[in-house]
Formats: sequence, C-alpha cells, structure tokens
Amino acid sequence: MASQNKCYYDEPMSFFYSNSNQTKDDWNSTQLILVQVVGSLFCCFILVSNAMVIAAIITNKRFHYPFYYLLANLAASDFLAGIAYIYLMFNTGTVSRKLTVRGYFIRQGLLDTSLSASLANLLVIALERYISVMNWKVHSNLTKRRVTLLIVLVWAISIFMGTVPSLGWNCICNLQDCSQLAPIFSRSYLIFWSVSNLVLFLVMVSIYLRIYTYVKRKTAVLSPHTSGSINRKRTPIKLIKTVMTVLGAFVICWTPGLVVLLLDGLHCQQCEVMLFKRWLLLLAVLNSVMNPVIYSYKDDEMWTTFKNLLRCVGNGTRRQRSSKANARPLSSAQETGTTPQTSEEKETIKGSDAQGMLKA
Repeated sequence: MASQNKCYYDEPMSFFYSNSNQTKDDWNSTQLILVQVVGSLFCCFILVSNAMVIAAIITNKRFHYPFYYLLANLAASDFLAGIAYIYLMFNTGTVSRKLTVRGYFIRQGLLDTSLSASLANLLVIALERYISVMNWKVHSNLTKRRVTLLIVLVWAISIFMGTVPSLGWNCICNLQDCSQLAPIFSRSYLIFWSVSNLVLFLVMVSIYLRIYTYVKRKTAVLSPHTSGSINRKRTPIKLIKTVMTVLGAFVICWTPGLVVLLLDGLHCQQCEVMLFKRWLLLLAVLNSVMNPVIYSYKDDEMWTTFKNLLRCVGNGTRRQRSSKANARPLSSAQETGTTPQTSEEKETIKGSDAQGMLKA
C-alpha cells in the first residue's frame, strides 16, 4: 500500500519502462537513423503540403466559405501532427528512456492534441456538411464569427485532451495501473481515450451515411424534372465525397491504433501490443501525408491554386536573384559608361597609332 501512495515524479522514464516490463529497447542505431531520415522526409512533406493548403484557402477567394475555413483548420491540425512526429522521432529509442516525466508528457501531449484536433475538426465539418446538404445548398449559412468560435472551441478541447494525463490522470503515484504502450499513462485513461474516439468515429460515419442516403434520394427525385439544372447541384456532392474520403482514411489509419490502446487498457497480456507499436505509428504518419493529396486530387480548384502558389514562389525566387545581381557594385569603367578594353583591343589601338606615326 505504501508503494501505491508514493509518487515518482523525479524518476527518469527508464524507471517507468522497467516497471512496464520494457527492459530492453529493440531499436539499434542503424534502424533508428533510418527511421529518423525517412520520417523526417515524410514530416517535411506534411509541413509543406498542409501549409500550402492553408495558403491556398487564404489566397483564393473561391475558398472563403465555412467548409474551407474548417478544412484549413484540419490542415493546421495535420501541421501540428507533423511537428509532433518530428519531436517523437528524435526522442524515441534509447533517448526516450532518458526523458524526464515532463518531457514525456510534452511528447505525448503533442500527439494527443493533434489527434484530438483532427477528430474534432472532422466532426465539425460533418455537422457543417449535414446542415448545408439538408438545406440543399453548396455551403452552409454559418457566419465567420460562428466559424471562428468553432475553431477556437476545437483547439480548446484538443489542448485540454492533450494535457489531461499531465493534469493528474496518470499512474505516477500508482505504478500497478501503468499501461505498457505509454508507461506513465493509466490503463483507465487509455480505455477512456480509445472508447471515446471510437464512438466519435461511429457518430461521424452515421452522419455521412445519413447525408449520402439523403443526397441519393433527393437526386433520384429531382433528376427526371431538372436534368439540366441538377448539374449545378453536384458541387455539394463533390465536397461530401472529398470529406468522406478524408474521414475514411482517418478511420482506417487510426482505428487499429485505438483498438490496440483499448486492449492495453484492458490489460490484455496475451495480445502482445508492443509488436504493433511501430506499424501503428507509421499508419498515423501516413494519414497526415494522405490528406493534402486527397484535397488536391478531389478538388480541381485546390490543385490549380497549388500550382499557382508554386509558380509564384518560383517567380519570386527569380526576381530575388535578379535584384541581387542588379544590386552588385559597378566598376569605375561601368560608372563612367565605358566598357573595359580587352588585351586584343589594346594591341589593335597600339598598332594603329604606330602606323599613324610612320605615315606622318
């Protein structure tokens, strides 16, 4: 009983890894360097591509609607995920055992915050699509003020969810309740985290199934009477397909990890959850890589804006080079408007002078 009431905030993470029966680290130096190099390339793509999505929505006035503002916020959560993955990659392996409790909370908090933000954004987008489609409109009537409040609410909830373990829901004072995948997280917290996210998955899938059946029924009713004008109503359907693809990728990439976290929370000793740790992290990284690709593939206007942004960056680089070339200091000959003479020209001038003297 005394050991349960004692807290171990000053212990390094190696103490908690040993408590969770992770006595050795199966990362060798070669594997770790390979993971860091390949992972860094993926993370650079995540950061650049999601920054381009945000820039495209800001610069293109055709994207100044609630749906795209929320999509930009989803890209911002993926951008945060890229930062979290970089921090994780360079604080894993043997380095993770040297982390302090606070450093581990920061590492996991970044991941949890980015996941919560992605999930909350997808839920808000699902509700926005539901409102617009049920009114048979391309975009909802949400004002910019309401969209801003929704975005602030999403990040407030996400940051809170990411800091819950550091606020006290952990096993630092109760080592018997520690999980295996996250050595200072309580198994009860893993159960709460995984079950709540899986329930939100089901809610979002049910919303989109409701939207899909409504659109299909509505289209079937209207198509015999408005064959010409129904084409103008396909834009909301395209937006729904885009979000459904993003949601499908999110569910596929994150459901296995949430199930494994749930099994770890339930203390399933026969499940060998540690075998899936690397692959689940790879799936999470791939999800953040896929989203910008889905946006550009499903939305022609987004892809066109991407190309325009790249063209502007290229033109700006050329202008910068030309301005640097023009800013170089001129020689004395160039300042007087004359060009320096070459050796051949000098010899020609001397020869002509000599011939002139002989004639004289």
